[in-house]
Amino acid sequence: MQLCSGDDFGVSQPTISRVIWQTITALTAPRVFHQFVKFPLTRQEVQRKQVEFMAIAGFPGVVCVIDGIHVRIVAPKDDEYAYVNRKRYHSINVQVVFDATYKILDIVAKWPGSVHDARILDESGLKMLFEDNYVPQPCHLLGDSGYSFKQWLLTPYTNRQLAAPQANYNRAHKRMRSVVERGIGQWKRRFHILHSEVRVAPDKVCKVIYACAILHNFCKNRGIPLPDADDCDDGAEEVEDDEAAPYHAAAGPVARGVQARRDHFAYVHFNVDE
Repeated sequence: MQLCSGDDFGVSQPTISRVIWQTITALTAPRVFHQFVKFPLTRQEVQRKQVEFMAIAGFPGVVCVIDGIHVRIVAPKDDEYAYVNRKRYHSINVQVVFDATYKILDIVAKWPGSVHDARILDESGLKMLFEDNYVPQPCHLLGDSGYSFKQWLLTPYTNRQLAAPQANYNRAHKRMRSVVERGIGQWKRRFHILHSEVRVAPDKVCKVIYACAILHNFCKNRGIPLPDADDCDDGAEEVEDDEAAPYHAAAGPVARGVQARRDHFAYVHFNVDE
């Protein structure tokens, strides 16, 4: 493609390559990045996000949904083994957070594929925003059971025998989770490079991912439609399911305390007849 672009513009392929990386570097500069990818921190912004999510499944207080996706890369020269994920290919594990309109609110693209989603969240600025109360309360992030349930992070029940409120909670949770799956699907439809093996060094792959996030939100802001569905599938089936690979499991009194908090939330908000 760079050779074709070079022919179109009458310049060499190396020149096209330099221009591409200059553009990506400019797009991902912090002052540009934070214009397009920013987490809501005012009460008015948070309440608007919560209303949008409440309309989907009646799930109160949710401001965003989170998941991790793996972007395939060529085997790097340094620390090659660290980039092999549990599906046995080399990747960057990307934490991405969507709102109800499928805009990206937060993204972390710097971790090798072997690192679990839960660890990425534990060491992210997003966790600090919630735990240090920078996000107006009450406010919730919603994720799959690969994450640990917290007061601000709502995860589903994994046991099969559930009381009615718990089952209602899980059904609503599943509908809310579809937002992140569709968001990732739309993101991949806009940028096919996220489907394929990116053949540059890991640090450059991360820049490419950030640039794709910025441009996705730019397209959303401007109402630029997605490519035709026939060009690419929606990507939903490619969302990594970490429910089978927990990062850490609480035990004893801690686990019972977690269960009690989730039960309380379910009984307060989902103790209704179908």
